[in-house]
Amino acid sequence: MPGKESGGGVGLQMSITLFSFLPPASSSSSLHFLYYSYTFVSKPSQGLPQFSILESLDGQPIAHYDSHMKEYLSLVPWMEQVKKEEPLWKEYTKIAKKAEQDFGRNLVTLKKYYNHSEGFHILQWRYGCELSYGWLREGSDQDSYDGMTFISFDKETLGWTASDTAAQLSKRKLEGNPSVAKHIKYYLEETCIEILRRRITYGKEALLRKEPIAMVTSKAEVIQTKTHICRVDGFFPKDIKATWRKDGQIWLQDTLHGLVAPNSDGTYHFWLSIRINPSEQNHFQCHIEHDSLNSPLIVVLKMPGEYLGRIEGWKGRGFLTKVKKGTEGQRPLVVLEIAPGKI
Repeated sequence: MPGKESGGGVGLQMSITLFSFLPPASSSSSLHFLYYSYTFVSKPSQGLPQFSILESLDGQPIAHYDSHMKEYLSLVPWMEQVKKEEPLWKEYTKIAKKAEQDFGRNLVTLKKYYNHSEGFHILQWRYGCELSYGWLREGSDQDSYDGMTFISFDKETLGWTASDTAAQLSKRKLEGNPSVAKHIKYYLEETCIEILRRRITYGKEALLRKEPIAMVTSKAEVIQTKTHICRVDGFFPKDIKATWRKDGQIWLQDTLHGLVAPNSDGTYHFWLSIRINPSEQNHFQCHIEHDSLNSPLIVVLKMPGEYLGRIEGWKGRGFLTKVKKGTEGQRPLVVLEIAPGKI
């Protein structure tokens, strides 16, 4: 975990932490990504820390530092093993404390650049790398001020992209010391990738792709409509695309959805609903796309059929309305409508 050094501007230097090379970790996933997010606010409120660092792997928070705890802490069980075996783990807290001081100074500098004296202001830094099929896919490094990108690094050209006139001041300072760009490029392409490989090695069981389980619950309305809720559960990683479709076309009218939320086992759940006339329900499907699926999972709406008892992998009661074996290369389609009051 690198930390920013102060140097009269934003993003002037990074201290590089090196690890020995590790071969590609074995995992069922072809894509993994490691990112660090730093946040410093001018006026913390409601007990929130003024400064924090979040380390995330494949979108899952795995380690954290903030100005309240003053210690770099693991957030998932398997990172405890990393703490024991990674030689430089104990240095992370020291690096984080120095970054906290640097970010405070850098925020003062930015406020001067923009002629800001009072009020709430926020400085953020996000950087990291991605692996695809065991090889570097991309790496990025960018700073934001008050929610807008301030300056970003292009590791291919070793150049900087400034968003406005104020950012040009930092750009000129960074370009005045070419070694900074070389250090960042090395970090993104070498050090970050080796850290990512270590994380994958220790967390490979937790990082296995998990297929979503989908089911539909229905509720009759007072008027001539019926609400159908498509519940998607037990999937990992977090990113998922789920839509209601009418005869295969995306349908947005009278639809709602929740946020993707975590389960206690590290997987995620999500829901989306639709309100339609019951006479049209045979035309609608819940369409789900996820990295763990070779093809989309499709749950169609049908009138309940005969109750068939317990279904493997599902502990509730319901109506199995249709089982269709997909064509070659497609997963079987299981359509389930839950009996009211039995969830």
